[in-house]
Amino acid sequence: MLELGIKFLLSYLIGSIMGSMVMGKLRGGVDIRTIGSGNAGGTNALRTQGWLFALGVVAIDSGKGVIAAGIIPGIELPIAGNDPEISRTWLTLSCAAASVIGHVWPMWHNFRGGKGAATLVGTLVILAPGLIILLLLVWAWVLVLSGYVGLATMIAGLSAPVYLAATHLPSDQPLFIYCVVLALYIIFTHRSNIRRMTGGTETRNPRLMFFHRRN
Repeated sequence: MLELGIKFLLSYLIGSIMGSMVMGKLRGGVDIRTIGSGNAGGTNALRTQGWLFALGVVAIDSGKGVIAAGIIPGIELPIAGNDPEISRTWLTLSCAAASVIGHVWPMWHNFRGGKGAATLVGTLVILAPGLIILLLLVWAWVLVLSGYVGLATMIAGLSAPVYLAATHLPSDQPLFIYCVVLALYIIFTHRSNIRRMTGGTETRNPRLMFFHRRN
């Protein structure tokens, strides 16, 4: 259990390194949590700072997931060896989840982070790279139809466990459980978007709605 606890904590701390804050330091001290929507994720970075800044944010935030799922579970700890009683699969999934939690509630930044989507995608690059194309296609499809980035992100997240349930159960049950839990977590982090959509105040990008009739 010591190995699990330490690696979970390391993954959380890595997840707490916010791409928007790193890019903000490089930009001269910009804190995007004080402008735009106030969120520290890639969408607000794109709206307020431009595509190059946002690209750096997404690269860092997704990279955290890659490190947590792909590197942390396999490292040799000097103070705690590999515990044979801990499933390597569940250890990897736990580290992956910890990085997403760290992104949403980052210790280094007063627990004010992003919504976890980019970091979740980074974990799936390691856990299930075949799902990435599905997620991107669903995300793009919903975005083109609705113009809502938040809605596209939530539905794309839900598509992963639905696809796994239809094609990979019962063999990939741990991955299915991970995707269910993280999809619900992503919906939870987008609860403000849901309130704005139901209230009719959510920002919509009509330029991306290719099938929207223009006057």
